[in-house]
Amino acid sequence: MGFSTTLELRVQDCHLVLRAREGDQTAVARLIERHRVGLVKVAANILRDPSEAEDVAQDAFIKVFGQLSSLRDDLGFKRYLYQIAVRLCIDRMRRIRPEPQSEIHGGTARREDIESRVHIERVLAKLPTDLRTTLVLREIEELDYTEIADILQIPVGTVRSRLHSARERFRVLWMDEVFG
Repeated sequence: MGFSTTLELRVQDCHLVLRAREGDQTAVARLIERHRVGLVKVAANILRDPSEAEDVAQDAFIKVFGQLSSLRDDLGFKRYLYQIAVRLCIDRMRRIRPEPQSEIHGGTARREDIESRVHIERVLAKLPTDLRTTLVLREIEELDYTEIADILQIPVGTVRSRLHSARERFRVLWMDEVFG
């Protein structure tokens, strides 16, 4: 996604946030519609449990809309929402460590695609939470380093370091998973 497209989406979110602050339920519904799928996907990749991911997404929306009046950077709605969701995921993981899930959703997929997805999920599940979260936000959600730093509330240098470590560990684990 190009810079102008990203900026356009952020500006649209800004307008929706302003309307939602005024009590416009259509704007609230539109914000949920725009961000729910991506938010659930991030949570599912972190938690490895689709039903938990839905709960986290719902909790994140409740929390963000409850704090909408205190959101200072209207153009950062998505960043703020993802930040809350990631924190909720980490909190859930600290409370209980669920077994990794290897469900494949959707219709008919080629056997190779399914096998690859299962391998990817197994390898991701073996990564420590901080590395998995950073890798998911960068490689799956395609967020830039600054956005990841904002969401995780860490310096950009730490994002770079975690990504390097995550990619290296993923590569080693992948080789073991697929060829081991």
